[in-house]
Amino acid sequence: MSAKSQTSPGRSPLIEVRNLKKYYPVRGGLLRRKVADVKAVDDVSFAIYPGETLGLVGESGCGKTTVSKTMLRLEEATAGHIFFEGEDVLAADAAGMKNLRRNMQIVFQDPYSSLDPRLPVGESIAEALVVHGIGDPQERFERVLAVLRKVGLEDYHATRYPHQFSGGQRQRIGIARALILDPKFIVLDEPVSALDVSIQAQVLNLLSDLQQELGLTYLFVAHNLAVVEHISHRVAVMYLGRVAEIAPRKALFKKPLHPYTQALMSAVPKKHPAEKKERILLTGDVPSPLNPPTGCRFHPRCPVARMGHCDVEEPQLRQLEPEHWVACHYAEDFI
Repeated sequence: MSAKSQTSPGRSPLIEVRNLKKYYPVRGGLLRRKVADVKAVDDVSFAIYPGETLGLVGESGCGKTTVSKTMLRLEEATAGHIFFEGEDVLAADAAGMKNLRRNMQIVFQDPYSSLDPRLPVGESIAEALVVHGIGDPQERFERVLAVLRKVGLEDYHATRYPHQFSGGQRQRIGIARALILDPKFIVLDEPVSALDVSIQAQVLNLLSDLQQELGLTYLFVAHNLAVVEHISHRVAVMYLGRVAEIAPRKALFKKPLHPYTQALMSAVPKKHPAEKKERILLTGDVPSPLNPPTGCRFHPRCPVARMGHCDVEEPQLRQLEPEHWVACHYAEDFI
């Protein structure tokens, strides 16, 4: 089902992903011919609205990071469409992508590996200004200092090198580099997963404050549901290259309708020791995207799967409650 059918009446999305696919060829034999495809992302659709955060969650290998990189064309899509303010990102030429990237930025999971260890961080942050021909050296320097202050760092940090900073400070530098061009949309790819819990809270609060102050729109990629609950407005749950469920945060955490989402939620630690919830244990391993199961991709591990239906017919995303979309044949049983 296309993202257009999931958009809310009266609201125009900032970015839409429609039927996105990303396959990686597997080659074999002496001539290295393609023998199969790894279907990392297989027909994914969703929309993100101005000023909101969409959390994208799922197990490792489900394709969530591939989705985020393909949206920015750090990976080239196999098929589908990505519209940013109505413009098809995948159809843009080099000049068009250069203009689009002023409004579409990314913060990576590992801030140290994304920074040049040979450059002072001020120069790393200013690189985007140089590429886009913005300002003279003095104007660029002043702009760098302003964005460093905005993320909670000091002016003198501009002359220091990446190895002189803590993990939390490096991630602030990564955020500063994403902000330097005044973008509208930022992909946050596991931005706090490598940080201590106390530092995670600081960075998440910083991201929330920046969103309110600058009107930013986020795609927040993560596997930590507690973090996603804290920062997201809506949440999309992925499984084996496809979206299993999309819903507003409160609705999803209160009443998940997909069996996979229910299993994920049951593993989230409770805030109070007295709270008890039955843990749903999934059997078996995640199937390979090289050879995904027929029908519903979750059916080999699903506790409510019905053979003859779930293993044959692929479920489509259906709206069962306001803004709550589920790809499960029997999701009505959980309403």
